Amino acid sequence: MEEKKQKRRASGTSRQTRGQSRVLTTPAQTYVSSSRDMYGYLAMGFALCMFIYFFGNPTSLKLELLSPSTGLPQQIPPPLSLQPPPNHPILEPARKAQETAKMSNVERTFIAIKPDGVQRGLVGPIISRFESRGFKLVALKLVTPGKAHLEKHYEDLKSKPFFAGLVDYMNSGPICAMVWEGLDAVKTGRVMLGATNPLASAPGTIRGDYCLQMGRNVCHGSDSVESANKEIALWFKDEEVIAWKSAQDAWIYE
Repeated sequence: MEEKKQKRRASGTSRQTRGQSRVLTTPAQTYVSSSRDMYGYLAMGFALCMFIYFFGNPTSLKLELLSPSTGLPQQIPPPLSLQPPPNHPILEPARKAQETAKMSNVERTFIAIKPDGVQRGLVGPIISRFESRGFKLVALKLVTPGKAHLEKHYEDLKSKPFFAGLVDYMNSGPICAMVWEGLDAVKTGRVMLGATNPLASAPGTIRGDYCLQMGRNVCHGSDSVESANKEIALWFKDEEVIAWKSAQDAWIYE
């Protein structure tokens, strides 16, 4: 009988213990415990951020160590700056390209309508194409420059067998010389003119629409920015190239 009573007492104690353990693991108490942990982590994170904010600035840290040679305090230099050094061999070309892109809308090119284009009345349609595209006319004149001027203009072709005939053809009548300004004016101007051989020019280009033979290909355009600057200086005086602001700029460029 005594043994049965002791067993009942032991089983009741174990049930009570198990019941207490279940009470300790109720969802409400678990939530409270995890919330306390979360607030603790947030407080630690906030304290760490404040420490970095007030003491993490390299310029505000003045750490000193003893020099091993002299035994005197020496200041630890601040960490290296994250800003790239000037004239960086990798980053500098990209920076220059970005600046060039910002200024490319003032690029200028030299366009000349040759004697055959003037004689055929194509000055107006060609000017209209450049204006409609969004380029700005900054210089224009109708000239008969003479043989010496044309030889200087085509001096890079002097060794070619067609050089003499080219000069004579360009000297056979008036030439409409122009300077156009705008975004990538040199490259886009060449695309608008079309291939040197009109038969290879795409429809829609000036040469693709208005001419057939290479010896009568209507117009000339600078093939590089350097050539454009050289040709503009050859054909125009500084005061003949007008710098002006078009009212359409805001509707053409962002």
